[in-house]
Amino acid sequence: MPQHIGIVGCSSEGAALCYRTICEEGSQMLGSYAHPEVSLHTPSFASYVDCLERDDLQGVADLMLQSATKLAAIGADFLICPDNTLHQAFDLVKPRSPLPWIHIAEVAAAEAKRRRYRKVGILGTIWLVKSSVYVDALTAQGLEIMRPENEERDHINHIIMNELVHGDFKPASVGYFQQVIKRLKERGCDSVVLGCTEIPLIINDQNSVLPTLDSTRLLARAALTRAVYQV
Repeated sequence: MPQHIGIVGCSSEGAALCYRTICEEGSQMLGSYAHPEVSLHTPSFASYVDCLERDDLQGVADLMLQSATKLAAIGADFLICPDNTLHQAFDLVKPRSPLPWIHIAEVAAAEAKRRRYRKVGILGTIWLVKSSVYVDALTAQGLEIMRPENEERDHINHIIMNELVHGDFKPASVGYFQQVIKRLKERGCDSVVLGCTEIPLIINDQNSVLPTLDSTRLLARAALTRAVYQV
């Protein structure tokens, strides 16, 4: 029997994309209509945003652990969090967690290494981009990283927090992301991490000048592999 996947959610759009990917792609491993058991828990998104705006990583960790405890109680075997920004608190979560986790940035970094990329651009919220989440994961794989310029980070964060998390996908915002990716390519990047779980809803390999690392779907696929094959 496949293992039970627990999803520690944050924003509805990111969690929904992860959940949908598990369910849709599960049938490729298990047969028509089949997928592992999946449970999702998320507190109010506002609670997470309040902690992030106050730089309260312990508060973020406590919220994640509340979800982890509830998911463990209903039988989940392991946990994933389809929110890159929350992984800033991962070191505070892991020692207290009732269940093991798959780390989203480690999954994306391993895929970058597998594809033989060398210099990876990072897109995400201002909290994620300024953090060490992807720095640690990518450098552990021997890869270089590059961040957008400060003004670009601010505008990307505005798009994410005021549009994408609400399911508002504006053509002008798609164009802005494309221009930032183009500038990362001009600065030497050979790939880009879509390091916010909503970015893959508007950016992909078809409309990006750089190959993309879709952290949301990569995490979902890693969870599927673990659930089905217990590896």
